[in-house]
Amino acid sequence: MISPNEGAESRSPSPYLPDIVAHVFNEKGWLQSSLSLEHRPEQSSMAKAVSLSMQEDQPLVFEAGTGVGKSLAYLIPGVIHSIDSKRPCIVSSNTIALQEQIERNDLPICRTLFRKVPELEKYAEFRSVILVGKGNYLCPTRLANAIANKTELFPNDEIDELKRIADWSQNTKSGLRQDMNPIPNYDVWEMVNAEGSACNRKNCNSNTCYYQKARAEMRKAQVVIVNHSLLFALLSAGGLAPNAKGILLPEDFLIIDEAHTTAEVATEHFGARISSYGLDRQLKSLFNPKRKSGVVRKWAHPRQLQAIVDAQEASQEFFGYIAATRLSQRAIARISEPDWCEPTIVSPLKAVVQVMDGILSKIEDGAMHDELKDQRNRVHSYYAGIRRFIDLAEEDHVHWIERSGRRNQIVTLRTAPIEIAPYLREELFGEDRSVVLTSATLSIAQDLVPFQLKVGAEGKTSHRVESPFDYEANTRIYVASDIPAPTPEEAKLAIETLIDYIKFCVDRVAGGTLVLFTNYSDLRKAGDVLESHFLDSGRAFFAQGQGLNRSELSAGLRNSGNGVLFGTDSFWTGVDVPGPALSQVILTRLPFDVPTHPIAEAKSERIKEQGGNPFAEMTLPEALIKFRQGIGRLIRKKDDQGIITILDSRVLQKSYGRQFLQSLPKSKFIRMNQSDREDRFRDIDESISPTLRRIPPRP
Repeated sequence: MISPNEGAESRSPSPYLPDIVAHVFNEKGWLQSSLSLEHRPEQSSMAKAVSLSMQEDQPLVFEAGTGVGKSLAYLIPGVIHSIDSKRPCIVSSNTIALQEQIERNDLPICRTLFRKVPELEKYAEFRSVILVGKGNYLCPTRLANAIANKTELFPNDEIDELKRIADWSQNTKSGLRQDMNPIPNYDVWEMVNAEGSACNRKNCNSNTCYYQKARAEMRKAQVVIVNHSLLFALLSAGGLAPNAKGILLPEDFLIIDEAHTTAEVATEHFGARISSYGLDRQLKSLFNPKRKSGVVRKWAHPRQLQAIVDAQEASQEFFGYIAATRLSQRAIARISEPDWCEPTIVSPLKAVVQVMDGILSKIEDGAMHDELKDQRNRVHSYYAGIRRFIDLAEEDHVHWIERSGRRNQIVTLRTAPIEIAPYLREELFGEDRSVVLTSATLSIAQDLVPFQLKVGAEGKTSHRVESPFDYEANTRIYVASDIPAPTPEEAKLAIETLIDYIKFCVDRVAGGTLVLFTNYSDLRKAGDVLESHFLDSGRAFFAQGQGLNRSELSAGLRNSGNGVLFGTDSFWTGVDVPGPALSQVILTRLPFDVPTHPIAEAKSERIKEQGGNPFAEMTLPEALIKFRQGIGRLIRKKDDQGIITILDSRVLQKSYGRQFLQSLPKSKFIRMNQSDREDRFRDIDESISPTLRRIPPRP
């Protein structure tokens, strides 16, 4: 991971930031007059609130509906404030793809504006950099070390891969793993990437080392673009030195876009994850008895090598026992009772740590010493982590075990905080500093307080603005009233009715359709029945789980024009397909998560202990946010038109259904059932584009 930089000298921020931002975003302001961009009052309101947050070094929670233009509303103030105050602006997005969008699309608009307006010209030469995890970079020092010791480190079949990486290193400009084609072998890359301790400023320099070059560029940049995973991984690893003001970098300020995912991503990184696969790979990187290779082979005597082999066998027995006794009937099991297993792995791992200490004492300082020390520390982390897990040492965490992998052979020990708010309160909101959290979907029934409580930002300034899009004119919403509830008794009829409705609704819309499911089972059953029908109708069909990733599936829908995409979970958020290629979004079920996961179980128990209602306080709010994210896939730009179809009659029958209906982008919707849906789908206002329908309106 990228380490914090050495901060440049800073001074107090410019007192004129809100005034400058007002000149940019006001009606007939510089954004409108110089770039001919549409004035959006909602965008102006957000930019002014963001600039005040930065000016006063105070947190801000801001919900900006789809189409507000929130990227420019935080980037323009962020760049200006960074240059005037000589403080780095950290921008965190949810994915690497969004990082690249900010760098390639949004920041160039800022630069163009600054160059066209004389009063802003001094900001035009700002620098920006995208940061990824440290393990993505090639380290020339570690590469040279691996080549020098290749016979000890690698079996013969991996030496060719090492040579391929070495050849690639002569021409690559980025040194990033993802730029190598094909992607390098994971085990070989582990020995040459910048994650190791040998990659430091003593052994490497910014002229030859890609990671050190990235660090040097980071120290000069005004805008540092990270993703949420990297942000919270850095924070959970300790971030800055104690008492240093800043979040990642000295004196920095932070913007978190797509902030609705903050709590979930942070929870993932403030816990622990120890897998049988990772431990086995780590021990075999020290010495692999079958291949007779490993990083310590050159220095260890037979007894020391045997200790490493003993630990490998103990690891297999330990995790094998857990799989057989705890995971034979299920993939996830919560651990809450003491003395739940015998600590048979602890002593063998401690012995390996002692072996590494003995080897290190005989090796002089230098790159190889740093490499072995890093390997020693990794083994010690496994030793300490497994010991703490067995003892259930993290009192405010939930502990669980799970099976994964193609053959379910990987066993992982997991922990996570039951409540993430205290951690985020300390890391993000503990001092007077500007932290802006923004997304199109943060509120519940227009109330931001539940989100603020969830992320530890209670009492902080919050605002929200609606989307400027004309949903009244450009959308039609249908709700099916006769689909059986997804109960065990009605399961067969429910899925049959669901499939019938999906076929009906897709056939009557000429453009593309995104069908959102809440589970893979329904998706597969519907896909098996309907795929051939859609293909015979001249439509491209895409389904999650068929080998393509989310970006490839979204691109397929975007390019096909009238395709059909079946997706679940991750497709409820982040999919961006403007125009007729996405003319209808179908929600097959309300997106309730069944609270069987250990984190949800532990949260539910805590809410009950405090006298609360887990459904009302946890399950329903999370479903409402996901519901808003799902319907938000439809209208992505001002002239988009389309149909939202809800195939879950619980929104009409249950008391909580009213809250889902209130979350729709317009209040008027049309009920339909299998008897009248033909007429209902014909009855589309003339304001809706003909591309949204196959059947012509009635004369």
